[in-house]
Amino acid sequence: MIEIKNLKKVYNGVTVVNIPELTISKGETIGLVGNNGAGKTTLFRMILDLIRSDAGEVLSKGEHVGQTERWKDYTASYLDEGFLIDYFTPEEYFYFIAGLTGLSRAHTDSELEAYSDFFNGEILKKNKYIRDLSKGNQCKVGVVSCLLQRPEVLMLDEPFANIDPSTQIRLKNMLRQINHEAGTTTIVSSHDLNHVTDICGRILLMEKGKIIKDIQTDSNTKEELEEYFSVMQ
Repeated sequence: MIEIKNLKKVYNGVTVVNIPELTISKGETIGLVGNNGAGKTTLFRMILDLIRSDAGEVLSKGEHVGQTERWKDYTASYLDEGFLIDYFTPEEYFYFIAGLTGLSRAHTDSELEAYSDFFNGEILKKNKYIRDLSKGNQCKVGVVSCLLQRPEVLMLDEPFANIDPSTQIRLKNMLRQINHEAGTTTIVSSHDLNHVTDICGRILLMEKGKIIKDIQTDSNTKEELEEYFSVMQ
């Protein structure tokens, strides 16, 4: 599904991403973990062709992401509030995103009903612009806008960071559901080891731009990661 070959990015003489080889198969749920500055967000942005590499390539379904836009038709991502149109209301933004994939307003309204618990009465019909929402509620808008697209590839950067515990549980259930029902390939970065080990079948641990551990999740994975980070401190 996604292949990385000899990918490298250097800023001011410092190598921030250096991945010789990585393959993510269709339907995998990937957790990307690492301390601040490990290169996680830079890697996400390179996969999405938001940052050009200094060397190497990212392939999606065998096609170089910098040389075609076909991957955009089946990929959805939310990295931060910069992905949103902040002078829209949530409804306007959802209609805009849905319209890009050919969904009518009526169909979009029907789809949004499924996320009422996730929204917790804080998103729709509040007459607020997205810029006036809390960070957590902006995240909810970003995540649901991705899910409306029914993507084959979903990428979320720190989606659990600003939402309350109840919403975190709902989000985990939503991610499990789309993977189970649609086989969505999901890549989630998070500082919360509980969440990523709970929902992801494979964990990639980054340090100084390199993937130093590639772990198939089992009952010992969280303990293994905690031990690693406790030593790092």
